[in-house]
Amino acid sequence: MAKRDYYEILGVQREASEAEIKKAYRRLAMKYHPDRNPDDEEALSRFREAKEAFEVLSDSQKRAAYDRFGHAGVDATAGGPGAGGGGFGGADFADIFDDMFGDIFGGGRRRSARGADLRYRMDITLEEAVQGTETEIQVPTQEACERCNGSGAKPGSKPRTCSTCGGMGQVRMQQGFFSIQQTCPTCRGTGQMIDDPCDACHGRGTVQREKSLSVKIPAGVDTGDRIRLSGEGEVGERGAPAGDLYVEVRVKPHPIFERDGKNLICDVPLDIATAALGGEIDVPTLDGRVKLKIPAGTQSERVFRLRGKGVRPVRGGSPGDVLCRVRIETPVHLTPRQKELLEEFRATLEEDDEARHSPRQGSWLDGVRKFFEDMRL
Repeated sequence: MAKRDYYEILGVQREASEAEIKKAYRRLAMKYHPDRNPDDEEALSRFREAKEAFEVLSDSQKRAAYDRFGHAGVDATAGGPGAGGGGFGGADFADIFDDMFGDIFGGGRRRSARGADLRYRMDITLEEAVQGTETEIQVPTQEACERCNGSGAKPGSKPRTCSTCGGMGQVRMQQGFFSIQQTCPTCRGTGQMIDDPCDACHGRGTVQREKSLSVKIPAGVDTGDRIRLSGEGEVGERGAPAGDLYVEVRVKPHPIFERDGKNLICDVPLDIATAALGGEIDVPTLDGRVKLKIPAGTQSERVFRLRGKGVRPVRGGSPGDVLCRVRIETPVHLTPRQKELLEEFRATLEEDDEARHSPRQGSWLDGVRKFFEDMRL
């Protein structure tokens, strides 16, 4: 009986990609596999037909011969489809299930693991955070052993394939319809056994070293910001990519400024005379000193804003401000003459309307009087 067209069997176009062919075969194999259709000759025939079509179309050389000469071109190749295998060619149902769901559940051949990400905490000053800086850091890391080139085996020898898992790194336990993948207990998932380990790394394939890295801190960073150095983490297993290094910034407390987002807050002590009479004082910014005009009658806790003297955010935008919060100080360690002058000053206040000179005190006293009056009611 004439054979059906392989593309027709799998239900794909002649220009179908390798992935499309594989997907079509998986679907048919799951549907017609003998394990799911016992004593069904038609299902067995369909399964063998799909398997034969897949073996040809998934092989680039056989597919090219089939596209050019048809079935005759395939039969002329060494052994034809399915050569060297009996029964189902080793394609039991567990293999198909594993191939289909391996990427989701971790089945199939163990992939080399990407290296772990590392974290490094860097303390910087407020000036460095605001203006940006570049610095060198020393990072402990695992690197591939130079002596054994990362194989873990002593020079002149090489790892052998694990006899328990056959190099897969995992063993499969069949439980009825399902197959469960588990890490191989013999090789612990590496797929290899080392009989003669390297003296330098003791069979691990990696050694711990410290490496020097240059880290560029952009202007405007704040505590909690992270800078990623791609590929500077731990090395991956058996040639897999290295992880990343995350530098976490922490800004150290500053003796003068307190940061609030993009603003800087500064407490400015002020003497009574300047607060009462007004004047001009020097206040600090990260760019240097600037003059701040104090109007007469300034009260404690008043805030003066120096626009644009704060922090320019790391993600862009206008710079913040410096907020100067006035703290009026009471003089201490007075000389006899200074005490005498203050007594005279207090006497003049009492002779005048005291509430006019101390508006907060007057309103406070009014509130106290009302409080006690309400208590008597």
